Amino acid sequence: MENIAKKTAEYLLQIKAIKLQPSNPFTWASGWKSPIYCDNRKTLSFPKVRSYIRDSFAAIVNEYYPEAELIAGVATGAIAHGALVAEKLELPFVYVRSEAKEHGLGNQIEGFFEPGQKVVVIEDLISTGGSSLNAVKALRDAGCDVVGMAAVFTYEFSKAADGFAAAHCRLHTLSNYSTLILTAVETGYINDKDVETLKQWRKDPGNWGIK
Repeated sequence: MENIAKKTAEYLLQIKAIKLQPSNPFTWASGWKSPIYCDNRKTLSFPKVRSYIRDSFAAIVNEYYPEAELIAGVATGAIAHGALVAEKLELPFVYVRSEAKEHGLGNQIEGFFEPGQKVVVIEDLISTGGSSLNAVKALRDAGCDVVGMAAVFTYEFSKAADGFAAAHCRLHTLSNYSTLILTAVETGYINDKDVETLKQWRKDPGNWGIK
């Protein structure tokens, strides 16, 4: 997994799916100021990267969740990744909306599934973990047996780790914040001063950059 984490980080930096701008912070939808922005949807535009992520996810499912009977992608960022993994593993696929539709059939889970099926959830990004665990809850409420989740990247926030532990949901990620920073330094993407800024941000992201 260490090799996968480093290679994934290298790819994310190469295609600029992850942007590091300590001197010119981004503003997240939550209002947080951040020196980093992650857009893993960009990986779908690069065949080599897309295939690597698909194959790495498939390897994780085979190794840690061999009992999997169904793959679920979290809308919207992980729908394509989830479908690619399901195709690779020759397993059924569904995707999970953030909430049930207000029209039509009113589904939150789209696709065919049966109660009791063992599910691995595919996600593109883990930040606080709230939206990811909402998908897990929706599947469980529908009678599915969620055996774990696999994501492209995690910021490694303690809030997310605590949330997954409380939900009794195993989580495996292709790469993570710590590996990304090390890789960014090795490749000259950032300097030592930037590293310190990025470390300070992750300690208290909600209050970072507030003057």
